[in-house]
Amino acid sequence: MIEVFSTNDPVRLSFVEAVLKDARLKPVTLDAQTASIFGGSLPWINRRVLVPDEEAEQARRVLKEALGDAYKPPRS
Repeated sequence: MIEVFSTNDPVRLSFVEAVLKDARLKPVTLDAQTASIFGGSLPWINRRVLVPDEEAEQARRVLKEALGDAYKPPRS
């Protein structure tokens, strides 16, 4: 699995998941429960979106198209 997106914004997270699923990719979100401690007020704990290795490049292209310049791929 490769991380393609990271955020602590639940609205942006929902959008990214929907965009990836619409492209028939299989995103998995990690750290959702940890990030929601204290009502999500811990900004240093991000939710991470991962996809299978073979879908990573396509996921990055889809996210770049959907988010434009706002898409910053996570550091590897």
